Amino acid sequence: MGRLVGQWLLELLFSIGRFFLHPLLYFFLIFSFLNGYWRVRRERKSFHVRVYDVFDDIRFTYTKGIIAGLILSVLFMLLGLWIPFGTLVLLTIWLLAVSLTFQPRFLSSTISLGGTIFLTALLNGVADQSPWIDEFFVSLDKTNYSVLSLFLSFLLICEGILIYRTAHYHTSPFIIKSKRGMPIGNHVANRTWMIPLMLLVPGGSLESPFSWWPIISLNGEPFMLVMIPYFVGFYQRIQGSLPKESIQVTGRRISILGIISLVVAAASLWAPFLAFVAAALALIGKGLITVKQRMNDNSAAFYFSKQDYGLVVLGTLPQSPGEKMGIKAGEVITKVNGKNVKTTYEFYEALQISRTHCKLEVLGHNKEIRFVQRALYEGEHHELGLLFVQDEKWKSEAS
Repeated sequence: MGRLVGQWLLELLFSIGRFFLHPLLYFFLIFSFLNGYWRVRRERKSFHVRVYDVFDDIRFTYTKGIIAGLILSVLFMLLGLWIPFGTLVLLTIWLLAVSLTFQPRFLSSTISLGGTIFLTALLNGVADQSPWIDEFFVSLDKTNYSVLSLFLSFLLICEGILIYRTAHYHTSPFIIKSKRGMPIGNHVANRTWMIPLMLLVPGGSLESPFSWWPIISLNGEPFMLVMIPYFVGFYQRIQGSLPKESIQVTGRRISILGIISLVVAAASLWAPFLAFVAAALALIGKGLITVKQRMNDNSAAFYFSKQDYGLVVLGTLPQSPGEKMGIKAGEVITKVNGKNVKTTYEFYEALQISRTHCKLEVLGHNKEIRFVQRALYEGEHHELGLLFVQDEKWKSEAS
């Protein structure tokens, strides 16, 4: 028994070492940095200032998915889900190819794992005419498509939960022009998550310590543990509602889609063709969710636009007076130091009434008025660090 435990602990250490040798772990440092760089450029174009620094995307990518990865790894280990080494290589190549678009929206599990399922079937179908396939993708022919569809379904549920819980953090505000040429505020969530996954891979030296495990049999074949950095991406642009509300609706829909896919994938253990049905269902369903969100958002009234009763806050700069006063995106500044404000020029003028103190009347998300005030100190942002949809006239005067 002690020897068996020692084997498993040693293999666990090897799997962690393989994790830090995985090329995707380092490629996505570049991916996340470039996303951050492009985000900062877009924000500077809209406001002449960046909201979050260029490394914010890297911090998000490499921290927000760790707990989800640990939970999924335990689940996969308990179920004994496994994947051949050649299939794992194909998944890595496909994920890298998709990520070269530098579009997080294409990093959904429906595309990465769904694509891997269909690519594996395609390569296995032509393997007899192409001997290099068996040489490069070792044991690809041993792929269990039901297991892959289960992986897809579990990861899709996880993707929906991550979107619901974290994708609304630090959404990026920017300004576009409407069809009538008026400035309109938008928010965008352009996110990736690194999910560390521990997988069983046939071909190692470990043997099952239980007769009933793994649940999906490996036919007595020994295996090894492999930890991989799996990356999931998400993109959503919002202009007709608060970012958090819109993003969380999408997250719930994706989780429900994952549950439906999981039911079909589980049924494929008895009817293997359903594995492909589950993958197709997930892919088509995700596309429909995206289209529906976009249509609903486009048909809604612009949320971040000029209003007759005050200034709509599009965003706040981190550590600014506005953030410390608890002002949030989507709230409306109606008065500054007792004066009604409807434009950024009026807002700036009202702030000049007192250079050491300001009092704001704020219409909150609950449609109730509250008053916030704060002392102002030398060196702090002269406009409290609040971002608005500015008048073209005021922008030209201020530039």
